[in-house]
Amino acid sequence: MRTEDADRGAGRDRPRYLFIGGLHRSGTSLTARLAAELPGAGGITGAPVPENEGVYLQGAIPHTALLGRPMQFATDPAEHLTEAHPLNTLETKLRLERDWAPWFEDGLRWRVEKSPVNLTRTRLLQQLFPLSQFLIVLRHPEAVAASVAGWTPRPRPDLIDHWIAAHERLKADLPYLHACLVLRYEDITADPGRARARIAAFLSLDADGAGGEPVTDGNAQYAGTDPMSPAQASAAADWGYAPGLRCAPWPGHVRHPLRAVLQAVERA
Repeated sequence: MRTEDADRGAGRDRPRYLFIGGLHRSGTSLTARLAAELPGAGGITGAPVPENEGVYLQGAIPHTALLGRPMQFATDPAEHLTEAHPLNTLETKLRLERDWAPWFEDGLRWRVEKSPVNLTRTRLLQQLFPLSQFLIVLRHPEAVAASVAGWTPRPRPDLIDHWIAAHERLKADLPYLHACLVLRYEDITADPGRARARIAAFLSLDADGAGGEPVTDGNAQYAGTDPMSPAQASAAADWGYAPGLRCAPWPGHVRHPLRAVLQAVERA
């Protein structure tokens, strides 16, 4: 018979989830690889789905061809999943764990699950997995609009408007999240070692021994793309973005219930 102490110990040994989200083409795949290479962490690999995204490997939260569409999902009210969603149930949690388990190595402290739609599902996922943490990735709206332009007939100014609306929704969700780190793609590519160290500190892991994947800044290929309007630039400035793919210093966002973790991320 299991004792109460044994049950508590088993709970402490269960892996925790780091959910990574962001608009398509924002650098979520790169960031997930940086996180998954940390000692004690691991991601989904070798899955027969786009970019090893966990959203395709589960049946607990419906995901059809009409859901999660690039430059559409993040402002769709039906895809903003919060604590009040009907899927906030024990059955949903157990089904997610059961469906994802075969795709992760055994013995991990952190399971890294990356899907762009996590951007609008943070609050539901936190309710399902109270010890989970979140990493949101931003990228300059002009670069995002240029990189997804071949996937949609929408004009680029509309795509930038979507970026702004999506991140306004993110602003509204952030106060509800107990542990969330927001990183910019541009800062990650400028100093991947520091980005890796900040992620490690956020997860209370050691960055030593992590790999060193070559990282390049993909924004250069979009030089000369359509610039933001003055109104769009004013909104994007909240995240340190300016017209012409320019980035200003930005203080970032990190929240965690433990002061020691906050301080470690800030020092990294």
